[in-house]
Amino acid sequence: MNKQKNQTIWEERLRTYEELVSKCPRFERKGKTMPYTSANGYMFSLLNKAGEIGIRFSKEVQKKYMEEFDSSVFKSYNSIMHGYVLIPEVMLGDLDNLAKYLNESYDYVMTLEPK
Repeated sequence: MNKQKNQTIWEERLRTYEELVSKCPRFERKGKTMPYTSANGYMFSLLNKAGEIGIRFSKEVQKKYMEEFDSSVFKSYNSIMHGYVLIPEVMLGDLDNLAKYLNESYDYVMTLEPK
């Protein structure tokens, strides 16, 4: 039953993640089993298997947002995703505002040397 509950939570978060990405027309969701966004050769957002959303920022911005969001680093498959901030559940209720952060992340990776 726990597995079914976790699957239901993940599916709800997947819908939330897809809705969030749809608010940002400059890029689209990728990945079949591990949903993510990428640009310029860099992943910049990700939905992990726990149903948590992580968004990538520069080191300075990451530190600022972890404090501002009362959050932490983002983990996926028990690995710390350097540069990513775990998006708190409370922020998922305002996808228009969250889309601003996702667009900011896209702008950040577009400043990096292309891979």
